[in-house]
Amino acid sequence: MSDETVNGPAVGRTAEMSRVVTQDDIVRFTAISGDENPIHYDEEAARNSRFGEIVVQGGVTSAILNAVVAEKLPGPGTVFLNVNWDFQAPVRPGDTITGRVEVVEARQDKPVTKIKTEVVRDDGTVVLTGTAVCYTMSLSR
Repeated sequence: MSDETVNGPAVGRTAEMSRVVTQDDIVRFTAISGDENPIHYDEEAARNSRFGEIVVQGGVTSAILNAVVAEKLPGPGTVFLNVNWDFQAPVRPGDTITGRVEVVEARQDKPVTKIKTEVVRDDGTVVLTGTAVCYTMSLSR
């Protein structure tokens, strides 16, 4: 068994995932959350907002980070204990977003990891930055 398996992921490790955000994501997130803010649906209201066009909910934007931590780093069995995120710019239907994480702290006494988080649009714009604390439980299969 490697040290990383025992002590969690090494500080400095990184992982990322990308996906295209769609109008269907807005519809699905609304069904889950009840967020029916007009800037997500109403072209005229969105055009008259500071964004100038339809934008997706922040929960859709941040969801890529759920996938990265659960699927890649720290990996299966990982849940968020705490998140501290700043939304920097909007995401629109059709944008490709990339969620990136980097391990900045790994506790030795328990499977708790602090990660730096970022979501970037395909045009290079950083849309979300922050940190998260994760707990990774062992999964028996």
